[in-house]
Amino acid sequence: MTTLKDVAQHVGVSISTVSRVVNNEATRSVNPETRRKIWDAVTELGYQPNKWARQLVKGGQAAPSAATRVGCIVAVTQNKYNHPYFSGILEGIEKGLVDNGYELTYVQTGDDLRNPALLHRILHENAADGLILVEGLEPETYETLRRSVPYLVGVDVSDPGIPRVTYDRVEAAKAAVRHLLEQGHKRIAFIGGPGLSQDMEKEKRYRGYREALREADLDVRPEWVLNSNWDVEASYQLTKELLQSDGEKPTAIFAASDMMAISAMRAANECGLRIPDDIAFVGLDNIELSAYSSPPLTTVHIPKFEIGSIAAKTLIDYIQGKYPIPVKISVPFELKIRQSSLAGPKA
Repeated sequence: MTTLKDVAQHVGVSISTVSRVVNNEATRSVNPETRRKIWDAVTELGYQPNKWARQLVKGGQAAPSAATRVGCIVAVTQNKYNHPYFSGILEGIEKGLVDNGYELTYVQTGDDLRNPALLHRILHENAADGLILVEGLEPETYETLRRSVPYLVGVDVSDPGIPRVTYDRVEAAKAAVRHLLEQGHKRIAFIGGPGLSQDMEKEKRYRGYREALREADLDVRPEWVLNSNWDVEASYQLTKELLQSDGEKPTAIFAASDMMAISAMRAANECGLRIPDDIAFVGLDNIELSAYSSPPLTTVHIPKFEIGSIAAKTLIDYIQGKYPIPVKISVPFELKIRQSSLAGPKA
């Protein structure tokens, strides 16, 4: 069965753009040529938009059937914050819903919800029976959704009052740093960013980095903690500045996402450093590109598709009354050792 992701890949746009077009959402404009290409792809690939969207396009007013319409909110902008990670989760969500007879009717981002007209449409005009929230939103927006949507499931959301699917970010980060320690590294830098609190000390992947160092009787060096705010370009620039600065340099870098690790590896190459002989790298999330970087990136595999699929099934079970209390499902992770970290530090 053709999915939103298939249409998005065929046209070369994001899943959320396809969702806006096939659901006839007018609150955020889509280039007319892009809109035409999406509908051409829908026809060519045989994608079936949800029944309510088709009726809207034709001018109909019929409401959707009960408990079959599911929306998804990705908390961060997909084309800025490590989109290969979120795309894998979205693919799992859509497949999990389709396999169980449900429909993914829209995908929006946290930035989208800052538009009052769009938020009103989602909550009142295009209301879904259930909502999957991928990562945390600003408290006011989250509480609005919490009050308005009958069934809510979170992916990496901290609210214990709703069903959640997650992985242990602290332990995943510790596994990455422990690997570097086992390779003989003692001077290990960190690249990442804070969460909604804007406090790096509370960010779980940073906490894992910090705890792994402390368990090895090593101090965190503030000048080696690079706050890129999850931006790939900032990761590249900050790494280059660090490696070109005076003073002692790290022999290894743990980046809290693969995209930031890969951009930092480019900075190291441009500084004339050999990977992993002069400096080693480990990322986190195991996006597809990480196996094809130069050299291939050691990373922590997070089962993104499975997280999405489990979230979809959890929401369906929640809608069907199978969970009397909110459940928390934690999925495992796995360290994938590749060439970017295999050598010890330079003497």
